[in-house]
Parts: sequence; C-alpha cells; structure tokens
Amino acid sequence: MSLSPTERRRFAVAAALFFVNTVVCTAQILSMPFYDKTPYHTAALTGHAWIQELINGHPDRIKTKLGMRLHVFQALIDTLHSIGLQDTKYIILEEHLAIFLYTL
Repeated sequence: MSLSPTERRRFAVAAALFFVNTVVCTAQILSMPFYDKTPYHTAALTGHAWIQELINGHPDRIKTKLGMRLHVFQALIDTLHSIGLQDTKYIILEEHLAIFLYTL
C-alpha cells in the first residue's frame, strides 16, 4: 500500500511535530526544580577500600549496593575460589564480583 503525496506530507509533519514536542517536553522536565541535580556518586573510597567498607559496614548497605546479603556474597566468593578463579594483579576477586553485581 503506497501513500499519496498529501498523506506522506501529513505523516512527515506529524513525525516532525512529535520529535519537536518530545525535545521540548524533555527540556522542560529537566529544567524543573524538582529534578535533583545533586551528584550521587561522590564517595571518597574506591576499589578495595569500598569493598572492605561494604563487607565490614552496615549489613543492609551491601544488600542495597550489590543486591545480596553479606553471607551470600561470601559464599559466592568461596565458590568462585573453589572453581579456580583468583585475584588478578590489580583487582581482588571480591572487587571483580562487586563491580559485576553493581553493574547488574
């Protein structure tokens, strides 16, 4: 089924208006005061120190950040060690797993 030139023109105008409307609405939403522009990831700790803070800190924090409780994280680390995975030159296995889980 082919469109007539008039229908094609109407479709093109409708698509252009939709695009412009989307851009304008997005700009308005992002400029509203209720949109919090405060940086979120501002922790001073990185890498190994962050992992140690998760492991030794409040029990709910590791659940919030990685999606699993500490005992499950440690069991998973033990399992990964038992199948032969090891720390690399610069990153320990706990950090590798934490990066993976945080990304998920």
